[in-house]
Amino acid sequence: MAGLSHVDRRGKARMVDVGAKAVTRREAEASAFIKLGPETLRLVRANRLAKGDVLNTARLAGIQAAKRTFELIPLTHPLPLDSVAVDMDVEKTGIRVRCRVAVEARTGAEMEALTGAAVAALTVYDMVKAVERGAEVVRLRLDYKSGGKSGVFRRRS
Repeated sequence: MAGLSHVDRRGKARMVDVGAKAVTRREAEASAFIKLGPETLRLVRANRLAKGDVLNTARLAGIQAAKRTFELIPLTHPLPLDSVAVDMDVEKTGIRVRCRVAVEARTGAEMEALTGAAVAALTVYDMVKAVERGAEVVRLRLDYKSGGKSGVFRRRS
């Protein structure tokens, strides 16, 4: 179990003590992609789905999820987020979701960005499933993080 910060010497899960870490500006960006067919994308663009405005509903769900990550992922810390932005781009084969999070804290916001992107993508699925059950949420990933001891991570294309 060496090297796993959320596991103690006996192999039991634990919350990391971040009390001695410095408070720094930390930012993270995560993304996901929802594969959709042309007809579903047309309905999303035209805002013609029975459940309502897909993109705005998913955006709000992603923001809410990022703010509540500590309630969903057991070993994460509650963070006083300074900002959460969720953007969606309708592309040729689906919808790309991006969630950006910023905070002044002792621990990073990667999980908040990932949770925001994931829940926004799941919300899109929920809203389109009546017309396309075969929609797929794919490529949930951390694209960028900065701050803290480990510095900057940027995913290469």
